[in-house]
Amino acid sequence: MNLKERLHSHLIQIVRDRNPYLASEGHFYAQQYIREQLAQWGTVEIDDFSVRGQIHHNLILDLPPSEKASKKRLPPIVIGAHYDTVPGSPGADDNATGVAVLLELARDIASGPLKYPVQLVAFDMEEYGYLGSSHHAAKYKQQQDSIRLMISLEMLGYCNHNPNSQSYPAGLKYFYPNSGNFIALIGNLRTVPDLINLSGKIRKSGQPCEWLPVPNRGLIVPDTRRSDHVPFWDNGYPAIMVTDTANMRNPHYHRESDKIETLDLDFLAGVCQGLVKGIRHL
Repeated sequence: MNLKERLHSHLIQIVRDRNPYLASEGHFYAQQYIREQLAQWGTVEIDDFSVRGQIHHNLILDLPPSEKASKKRLPPIVIGAHYDTVPGSPGADDNATGVAVLLELARDIASGPLKYPVQLVAFDMEEYGYLGSSHHAAKYKQQQDSIRLMISLEMLGYCNHNPNSQSYPAGLKYFYPNSGNFIALIGNLRTVPDLINLSGKIRKSGQPCEWLPVPNRGLIVPDTRRSDHVPFWDNGYPAIMVTDTANMRNPHYHRESDKIETLDLDFLAGVCQGLVKGIRHL
């Protein structure tokens, strides 16, 4: 199977109503699928956290650095995507696409380790206020561990080439394209060199890409604070959200119509390929 076919086969398994409260069966099924897929490349840690008396799980796979680099003890690159959905939505773009790319990054990095150790995390409870990623970021902070870069994969598969298919938070439309056919990288100021590097590699792989650095934890543009990178920003870590910009482009956002048929799988495969190249060059 080529990359596009593998991404599609992940989506077929993951896309279903998987709200942790109202669709716990679908939620559990997706969780097990992610766990099995990651387990091909190493031991998957199930990290529990509790919300209002109910236990939820982040799934974590740690991949070691290349042998040459292992002596240096470099801080990890943390790559995360959330697997829960809002009630009533099968969540194809939000966020089965992010999870599918996470699984393919695991495959790629396991087969050729990077200079940095890589930690891949499937987060639960993003739709309830980034609770899985908050738990994860807090652990790093508590142990005073540093992170080379956190990358949040958030909605990566919706593309519209038509003019005026892309909207923006106030003031940004003058600087960016009006067609929704690019992938966006949004980072805090510490990530500017990485934003430049990653966007360059993604464009080189043939995928249009735009980037936006935001000061002050994104508080001046609240729309930049809408995924699992936020707890890392708030704890002072360098973090980037990779996004197709959600409801600023995708009319199916948080709806029951967020299905595989609405996605552009060539776009998704292009994003995945670009990320593979970019992450290898960090």
